[in-house]
Amino acid sequence: MKKIKCAILIVFLGLFSGIGAQESLLEDYIQLGLENNLALQQKQADYEMSLKALKSAGGLFYPNLGIDARYTIARGGRIIEFPVGDMLNPVYSTLNQLLQANQFPQIENEEFPFYRPTEQETKLTLVQPVFNPKIIYNYQIEKEKVNAVRTDVDIYKRELILEIKTAYYNYLKTVYLQQLVEETRNLLEENLRVSKSLYENDKVTSDVVYRSEAELEKIWVTQAEVEKSHQTARAYFNFLLNKPLNEEIQVPEYKSISELTLSTDIDQQVISGIDSREELSQLRTYQNINEKYLKLTRSSNFPNLFIAMNYGFQGEEYSFTADDDFMLASVVLQWNLFQGFKNRADVQQAKIASHQLELKQLEVQKQIELQIISAYYDMQAAAKSIDASLAQAEASGKAFKVVNEKYRNGQAALIEFTDARTNMTTSRQNLIIAWFDYRIKEAEFERVTASATLQ
Repeated sequence: MKKIKCAILIVFLGLFSGIGAQESLLEDYIQLGLENNLALQQKQADYEMSLKALKSAGGLFYPNLGIDARYTIARGGRIIEFPVGDMLNPVYSTLNQLLQANQFPQIENEEFPFYRPTEQETKLTLVQPVFNPKIIYNYQIEKEKVNAVRTDVDIYKRELILEIKTAYYNYLKTVYLQQLVEETRNLLEENLRVSKSLYENDKVTSDVVYRSEAELEKIWVTQAEVEKSHQTARAYFNFLLNKPLNEEIQVPEYKSISELTLSTDIDQQVISGIDSREELSQLRTYQNINEKYLKLTRSSNFPNLFIAMNYGFQGEEYSFTADDDFMLASVVLQWNLFQGFKNRADVQQAKIASHQLELKQLEVQKQIELQIISAYYDMQAAAKSIDASLAQAEASGKAFKVVNEKYRNGQAALIEFTDARTNMTTSRQNLIIAWFDYRIKEAEFERVTASATLQ
């Protein structure tokens, strides 16, 4: 497989050694971030909630057992008339006439209230679903939702890892820029001392001293700006790890860099990235959810069957004897035969949603391909920028060494010294930025290809 190699050796800056130590430190920080990050904890809480929702949906398969108790006091209401006298008195009168005796007395019509003055009913009710497709498909939907939320957690983990790496490299960038500013300030202080010495020996005029002082004053402004960036980068990195914002961050010691090796097999990277990205897996899960919802909607045309049983006690007063208990058992069939074409409309909506998800999958796949290709060439460009910055830093360093020696001997003008020093500082600054920008691009490429193992 073809490789692109960027040979890096930075000794004169005293930077960039201990890459393994840096990676070990960074891995520890990433692990800490995955454990403590507040936003990730919220995502994980959503996952825990989805598990509880699945458990709740599974509970619908089991019998529902409950106690119902009722005690009623009634006054007034409807009166039920039972015309027993009107029905029996003519018969009794006829019999008395035939028997020539008054053996069958006349009776009054009966009246009694519809509601009992007191009444109680205490019963156990058990309902067991026998056939209910909605329960089955609802459980399957909740199960797929658990997978979707778990995938969402993994997606955020990858984003968090990228954020932590980016924040860490940006922080290291400010650390080494601070070191560069300190080195530059020392050079300018030494330059001011040399300029004063040359002036005292009548080798230069006073304006050289003033310009040296002005250059030294400029560095304080640069130092303040770098310090601001340093404090901001530290606060953001600690924020991601949910630590005190002003807590110190460990920094590896750099001296040299080994080769950077970049694979040029971009087609394989695209295929691997598409297979690994959680976003596509999540969309497939949503497609499964929609398929289950389609079946759930169609199941509204099927009947539901369940068994209901009651056992309890009834009476005007509380009495739990064999004469007061009762038992009921029912097999219940429910079947909605017509709902105003609602089911048909719901099915059509589910089919449209399925088509939308198919289109979304194609779109996301194309976006992932574009992300991988873009991130890959960004990383390549960053690696080449390191080579160019290194060459400039080496050349400008050698040039400054020559000019500085000439200036000390009064053989070069201050403007020549200033230009050489500025070029050297700028090239070293560009090299620091180029190196850490490459590391950030490398982290972005790792994110878009989902190549890192999630912890």
